[in-house]
Amino acid sequence: MSGVIDWEEIKSHYRVKDREFPMLGEDMPTFMGVPHAKKAGDLAGADVVIIGAPYVAGAKGKYAGVDKSEWVLAPKRVRQQSIRYPSGYVQDFDLDIFEHLKVVDFGDADISPEVNANPTAENILKAQAAVEEKVAAVLEAGAIPIVIGQNSPCGSYAIAKPIAERTAGKVGMISLDTHWDAKPIDWLTKDPRIAGSGNWKAKTYEFHDNFSIPNLVEIGERGMLEPKEIVRRFLEQGVHFIPMWKVRTDLGIDGLCEELRHAYEGTDAVYVHFDMDVIGGAGPAQGDILGDLAEPIGMSDYEVIRVAHEIGRRGLTGMSFICIPPGSAVVYRLIVYIIVYLMAGLIQGRQAK
Repeated sequence: MSGVIDWEEIKSHYRVKDREFPMLGEDMPTFMGVPHAKKAGDLAGADVVIIGAPYVAGAKGKYAGVDKSEWVLAPKRVRQQSIRYPSGYVQDFDLDIFEHLKVVDFGDADISPEVNANPTAENILKAQAAVEEKVAAVLEAGAIPIVIGQNSPCGSYAIAKPIAERTAGKVGMISLDTHWDAKPIDWLTKDPRIAGSGNWKAKTYEFHDNFSIPNLVEIGERGMLEPKEIVRRFLEQGVHFIPMWKVRTDLGIDGLCEELRHAYEGTDAVYVHFDMDVIGGAGPAQGDILGDLAEPIGMSDYEVIRVAHEIGRRGLTGMSFICIPPGSAVVYRLIVYIIVYLMAGLIQGRQAK
């Protein structure tokens, strides 16, 4: 796609060409050049750990009208774009995140290319388990896992599950999305074990009693996509639903950030999930790069980054990304900003205590 900048061009950039940094592969640096944690023992003392989950749903060559080969590159593309930034200094806050946080890159989960070519239920469960293993190791080390994925369950449920299993009390969730992902069964496999791209949220609440719907802050859905039965069921159970219409009319970004408090009230952990189709056509790139997932009244890049920063200030247990729009360098940079501004918020929140 025309918006993609290849690795050779990135390496020649004036901020990159004279630097050395760890490489996860021939054309994949670590996130922002942080140290590579090759095994669980390397996670000791880490505050934040980056994990890649290169998995794309769909039985054919395309997902949502865009070739799967483009979608699956998101963890690599985000890392490639992240290396443009020579330090962790965020001028907005006069703060260098790497002076306060130990951040490492744990590489990609061991997801076989066969899973993307042949997404049977058994293959998907193996891929999910590979992500769970890395996330569990990070949680056991006392750090925050941030998983750069692309589809469910590997970029969502595989992070929610180990958090739930290690939390004695209630777990809150902050979810940014265009879709509720709460259908009763996975559309791809029709297998009740699979927390797939259309039903992972429903399965999370079905499989884990400590995930609490009154502590779910659901942000960004809009329009005519969802069956009324699904939305009303969540509303009846106490979800804090904030459609984009409400953000644009009543709340604004400051009011939206205040609503995040519901995920923290009476909970012992908070799982954060950013499904990046939430930006729809609001940018920073044209909405059509999302294919069939593009919808009007999307969140802007600033709104998404601001929410991430506020979450950082409040704290979180783990975070994941899916549906990162393929083929746009500036969207991959958006993911870098979200992660960095979240970490800046973590530092500021700790300093404020």
